[in-house]
Amino acid sequence: MTTTAAAESQPFQAEVAELLHLMVHSVYSETDIFLRELISNASDACDKLRYEAIANPSLITDGTPPEIRIVPNKAANTLAVVDTGIGMERQELIDNLGTIARSGTRSFLSKLTEAKDGANLIGQFGVGFYAAFMVAEKIVVTSRRAGSDEVWVWTSEGGSGFEIAPAGEEAAQRVARGTEIVLHLKKDAAKYLEAYEIERIVREYSDNIQFPILLVPEEGEPRQINSASALWQRSKSELKPEDYAQAYKQIAGAFDEPAMTLHYRAEGRQSYAVLLFAPSQKPFDLFQVERKGKVKLYVRRVFIADDAELLPAYLRFIRGVIDSEDLPLNISREMLQNNPQLAQIRKAVTGRVIGELETLGEKEPETFAKIWNAFGPVIKEGLWEDFERRDKLLALARFTTTSGENRSLKQVVDDFKPNQTEIYYLVGDSVERLKSNPKLESARARGIEVLLLTDPVDAFWTSAPLDFGGKPLKSLSQGDVDFGLIPLADDKDDKKDEPAADAATTIAVIKDALGERVSDVRASQRLTASASCLVAGGDARDRALERLLAQQNRGAITKPVLEINLRHPLVAALATDTAQAKDLSLLLFEQAQILDGEMPDDPAAFAGRMNQLVLRGLGK
Repeated sequence: MTTTAAAESQPFQAEVAELLHLMVHSVYSETDIFLRELISNASDACDKLRYEAIANPSLITDGTPPEIRIVPNKAANTLAVVDTGIGMERQELIDNLGTIARSGTRSFLSKLTEAKDGANLIGQFGVGFYAAFMVAEKIVVTSRRAGSDEVWVWTSEGGSGFEIAPAGEEAAQRVARGTEIVLHLKKDAAKYLEAYEIERIVREYSDNIQFPILLVPEEGEPRQINSASALWQRSKSELKPEDYAQAYKQIAGAFDEPAMTLHYRAEGRQSYAVLLFAPSQKPFDLFQVERKGKVKLYVRRVFIADDAELLPAYLRFIRGVIDSEDLPLNISREMLQNNPQLAQIRKAVTGRVIGELETLGEKEPETFAKIWNAFGPVIKEGLWEDFERRDKLLALARFTTTSGENRSLKQVVDDFKPNQTEIYYLVGDSVERLKSNPKLESARARGIEVLLLTDPVDAFWTSAPLDFGGKPLKSLSQGDVDFGLIPLADDKDDKKDEPAADAATTIAVIKDALGERVSDVRASQRLTASASCLVAGGDARDRALERLLAQQNRGAITKPVLEINLRHPLVAALATDTAQAKDLSLLLFEQAQILDGEMPDDPAAFAGRMNQLVLRGLGK
């Protein structure tokens, strides 16, 4: 290889240029992570080489083992991270180092500019290479893809672009396979040339990397500075909590502490090791459309895939490793979807994770509350998707109710009122708005606990016919509700003796005034103080679900049922004030819309009616 071809300059993708500006100007203080990220990338390259070599053994016929070397050079003020992994061709260098092909890039940049310390964001967003510009004023990447005769050099000073050119003879001889990253360090980054500093960072972040990490000092022999052991293959009795915490940070690329750790070995028809973690903080990509999991699949310590769907989508927040002894090493990503052995592992591990969460909820409720508060909306997706485990997930779920927070359905059922046979709930936008919803009035008067559901997924899973322990779940905004057999909490709330408007006459007047705006008008069992509310008919979707689907153009909103409180003065006035009957009927309907979080069909007309009624009350 010669340097007869001139170096070609290319601009960075816009997002990369913005990211580099943030890196170069050090928007946060934790710079150690640049080495963690470069080592992690080198490990991935070695993993990919081992995987591709299964189908193409010629890639490793030279006998060079996959390894990572760190080479400090104080005289040149450079730090090199070298791997003997898969390497990159010219276009791969351009694609991998000049662009960020990830949907979360814009979100990452937004979060990074807001964060006081963005160290925990970098690895999660897959942009770790660029962290090197925090400590380097210039980076030179030399790479030869395994099996190729071509060696390419990528160079950038962190500005608007980079250069790429064929490597010279010396560089081509030096890089027989893999990638060499040379950082020309800034003056204030000289500490990263010290052996003790490099060893400290490797011990803290990269000790469990599966390949040897060799420190190559300027004097003396290279020595391995990581344990390079598959921690998940070791016995639990050998490990300490700090070992698990370190492994979690390395595997998940995270900086928080794991809220739950699950480590076991399955033996029998299949043999596999499992090391899984539940984070204590939300990952950035939790609600991406793809809903991909992040549990890595290994086969006999060989990395196979990080997106093998080893857990259902509603457990995608779980991080970790599953290492099988039985799957074929040459299993393709396409075969992963339909492999019966993997399906059995998926089923067994999913059950084990849910069981571990159940145990945590019983024995360590405060720790479980952290997991639920962070990932409850995701777990609840399983109530809609996973019929087989729905009962277990219902038992696992925690809810905000009219009685408190993090309440289980068992607690709700245990506190049932005399003659209560159903679990009641309301779906809405916020707890505050739901607490003031008039549909709660009759339930509140009887001391009935009601689930207050505010996550978007709540509108979907509640549309399935559900029960817990034989007690059906019932929406307070759908169908008929009759609390007649449940005694009032306070006899003073009993308004049976108060005069009520004639039901038939009043309903007839309102129906005539509203016409096609409603499907029906009826006397309410829900209301005690408010005049009216809107509910869905017994066969219709819950109104919260209808509104959500309508926003996504996935269905029209059906006509609601208007329920009226016959003991309310405004309703009673309808039967006697025929001149104002239409305006009062429309006012009842529009007030109910507003209380449901909807805009009246004609806001100007609504305001006009309100003004007229106010002026009339003032005698003007």
